[in-house]
Amino acid sequence: QVQLVESGGGLVQPGGSLRLSCAASGFTFRNYVMTWYRQVPGKERELVAYISTTGSTTNYPDSVKGRFTISRDNGKNTAYLQMNSLKPEDTAVYYCHASSFWGQGTQVTVSS
Repeated sequence: QVQLVESGGGLVQPGGSLRLSCAASGFTFRNYVMTWYRQVPGKERELVAYISTTGSTTNYPDSVKGRFTISRDNGKNTAYLQMNSLKPEDTAVYYCHASSFWGQGTQVTVSS
């Protein structure tokens, strides 16, 4: 049974940092690219980070480039999203994704 379980969300002040984790099970994690998306109510899900199977290639949209860093530990079957210099517009539910599988999401709220 495939599972992706996100954790690490919460409330943070503007300019703060959070680190999200995505624990994977039920599939061969190292064989799949991993991505993080986010979604706010009424809007489409937005890709915020991509990482290749080995971690050698990453990609980000301009909206988060230089502030977010995706990484993975294939030995621990876990992907991470380090988010720095957070802005109120980063408020969303964050999801990790692999192949056709999605986690349940973790809420990130950036507010003073």
